[in-house]
Amino acid sequence: MRPFIEVLEDPDGQLTISDVEQPEIASRFRYVAGSGDLNFGYSASAYWLRMTFAPEAGAARRWLLEIAYPSLDQLAVFADHGDVRRRQDAGDLQPFSARPFTHRNFVFPLDLLAGSEQRVHVRIASSGSLTLPVTLWSPAALHGNDQVVYTILAIYFGMLLALGLYNLLLYVSLRESIYLVYVAFAAAMVIGQSSMFGLANQFLWPDWPTWGHVALPLGYCLAAYFGALFTQMFLGTKQTTPVLHRWIQALQVGFLLTALTAIFYAYRPAGIATALLGTAFAVTAVVTAGLCAARAQPGARLFLVAWSLLLLGVAMIALRTLNWLPSNLLTLYAMPVGSALEMLLLSFALADRIHVVRREKELAQAEALRAKVAAMDALQQSERTLEQRVVRRTAELAETNERLRQSEAELRKLAHHDPLTGLANRSLLYDELRRSIARGKRGGETFAVLMIDLDGFKPVNDTYGHAVGDRLLEAIAPRLQECVRVSDVVARLGGDEFVVVVEGVLDQHQALAIGAKIIAVLSQPLHIGAHDIQVGASIGVALWPQDGDDTQHLLQSADRAMYLAKQAGRGCCLPASTADEA
Repeated sequence: MRPFIEVLEDPDGQLTISDVEQPEIASRFRYVAGSGDLNFGYSASAYWLRMTFAPEAGAARRWLLEIAYPSLDQLAVFADHGDVRRRQDAGDLQPFSARPFTHRNFVFPLDLLAGSEQRVHVRIASSGSLTLPVTLWSPAALHGNDQVVYTILAIYFGMLLALGLYNLLLYVSLRESIYLVYVAFAAAMVIGQSSMFGLANQFLWPDWPTWGHVALPLGYCLAAYFGALFTQMFLGTKQTTPVLHRWIQALQVGFLLTALTAIFYAYRPAGIATALLGTAFAVTAVVTAGLCAARAQPGARLFLVAWSLLLLGVAMIALRTLNWLPSNLLTLYAMPVGSALEMLLLSFALADRIHVVRREKELAQAEALRAKVAAMDALQQSERTLEQRVVRRTAELAETNERLRQSEAELRKLAHHDPLTGLANRSLLYDELRRSIARGKRGGETFAVLMIDLDGFKPVNDTYGHAVGDRLLEAIAPRLQECVRVSDVVARLGGDEFVVVVEGVLDQHQALAIGAKIIAVLSQPLHIGAHDIQVGASIGVALWPQDGDDTQHLLQSADRAMYLAKQAGRGCCLPASTADEA
């Protein structure tokens, strides 16, 4: 409709509808030369549009005037209906419900009488870009156009959401932060683009115009910030292009400051800064990707193509908002088309990154395998068929795995068993005691702890030497195990002290009987080398839970009883209750 629209600039924004209808001011309306949509860039002036309609006889009466730029702050449409002047107001500073017509763009119903000339005035003011795509539609034509546009936008935003969710799943699976940055980039792009096309104000925050007013520059600033972070991580700019890396970091700071400016200061400088910084970053990203692609860096070529497409879209929308390019279908949809292709290609680049990493790993493994095969050939000095090499290598790996399992078993045994006697060590004893206590609490069964100290062991060491003493301890270990069940625990605390844990003990008499049996067995002579050696044992017995309800108190009770047994003349077994009475 540009050829049919007259324009009047109101630098102070003070003119009213009555003023612009005065002959002196009305004569200042002028047609704006050029084609495409009207675009006055970031202007602080208010603009009046005047349109004259003269429907032919028989023409439809109801029409819809659309101004398809949802980020405009204030719009007022004045249309005469006979002797009555009707005013309709809209703008992104109002709740969506206040609009005269439910639509993502600003749409104003007009009643145009056939066979008569009517004038419509529109006053527009905005802190953002004054881009004015004006179209007069019949209701049916607007509905048909909306079907096409909404289908395209649904495909576009559906693709962004699908790519975002796909990469979110990749992050959950791989735990690589670059995928999370991509998701944040896609989410910010959705905020910016949905605000640009009016969908956010209609569906996401219709009753929050204050947020809707700043969502457009804020969304684009966040998209650029996360896009810059993605560029740094994907291309490894800190190592590959350190100078451009610092420049990208500076742009990131600029985007954050611009976002804060939009929220806390003013929209217009934030909008201008967003356009300029966005263009600068897009160029920087393309240059960086070009340098990395020239060095054959994995994924850099796809990244270069992706950002080149986005650069074209960003540059066209930035130049359009600054009124350096005309507003038309190409410049209006350059950003969504470029961003859609860019997001898709970046997702391909991330997938290619996984493929490259996997391929490099496979190549490294293959190279290692070839090196091993070559070394084997050199050592064996014989030629084998591929099948024989695979069989041999498989056998070697199986043998190695078996040795590893054996080593692990030995390490586990060393960690829980005494290296001299093979009995359980102190650590395993404490674990078994804790398990016995837990079983006892569940089933109510009593168990006994027997603290055993050898009588006459020190003279053996002093007379025959420590080597004979060690062999004596080795010989005593199986005798202790023979005195109890396989399920009972026999442990060596250290030196000549041993502990036996016997479960299922009914009372103190049964525990003392087991202790007496152990004393009788240990008192039998042992033939060690050329020597016949005889030792005895003193034993203290503690019962759970009577003599202690935890590991520490049980062992302390048994230990006190054992020392009383030694003081009583050795070679005897005393219960912990004796120690308590003493």
